[in-house]
Amino acid sequence: MRYGAIEAGGTKMVMGVFDADIHLLEQASIPTKTPEETLPAMIDYFKEHPVDALGIAAFGPINLRASSPDYGTILNTPKLAWQRFPLLDTLRGGLGLPCGIDTDVNAAALAEVKMGAAIGLGSCLYFTIGTGVGGGLYTEGRLVHGLMHPEMGHVLLSRHEEDPLLNGVCPYHPNCAEGFASGPAMQARWGVPGKDLAPDHRGWDLEAYYLAQLCVDALMVVSPEMILMGGGVMHEEQLLPKIRQQVLRMVNGYIDRGQLPEMEDYIKAPALYPNSGLVGAALLAKQALPKETRNKQR
Repeated sequence: MRYGAIEAGGTKMVMGVFDADIHLLEQASIPTKTPEETLPAMIDYFKEHPVDALGIAAFGPINLRASSPDYGTILNTPKLAWQRFPLLDTLRGGLGLPCGIDTDVNAAALAEVKMGAAIGLGSCLYFTIGTGVGGGLYTEGRLVHGLMHPEMGHVLLSRHEEDPLLNGVCPYHPNCAEGFASGPAMQARWGVPGKDLAPDHRGWDLEAYYLAQLCVDALMVVSPEMILMGGGVMHEEQLLPKIRQQVLRMVNGYIDRGQLPEMEDYIKAPALYPNSGLVGAALLAKQALPKETRNKQR
């Protein structure tokens, strides 16, 4: 049994082939261009590397309501060429395979619960901080969907009074997490990418302030047993300790320390990064197989 996996990102599409035990066998990537340019190459890859099912971990927002005729369609993404594109139907039609789909961050959360940092926990929240900001939640044995999927990157935050940006960079909201804490927000604020800032630059204190607000909001609303923070912005080693310090300051003793774990054990880097999303896509592929087929593998 072989599972195909796609992590569909705004910059690149990563494709992988996994064995029955979710071990990566092969991997390739192509730039994300228009759907007309990108999808044929993805379909060709899996025709050249045959699999039994395909899982898709996609950037959002995406229609994940299974009863909808537009299930698996990309919605109001800032990537204009991809708006209203039927991603699931196109891949399923091109390959003739069982397919599973979810957001990239939901897939990453699934991977970390099943095979990574959150093994054994009942819930896990995965944030990715990069070109965009997103969150995926696994709790009570499943990934969370509702009216749509969680859009935690668009939670509204309080602006820091010393922030040079009066408004965030999100075209929809002046003060959301993505607008204030994404990679493009850092570049708009300081004129250079975050990776070019010195470790002691005050930009990291501002970044921690916004990401800590995001974590505290999540802690109060969905109470995950662990928060994992991945993505390109989180490569900076000084950032995670700053976030933990700010979270404790913002919680301000409201949650009893007997209930709140040590911050080093609660807000962590993902164990499977940078492949959390791709591994999660392989797990979605496994789930997409008919139940009787999955039972035969046991």
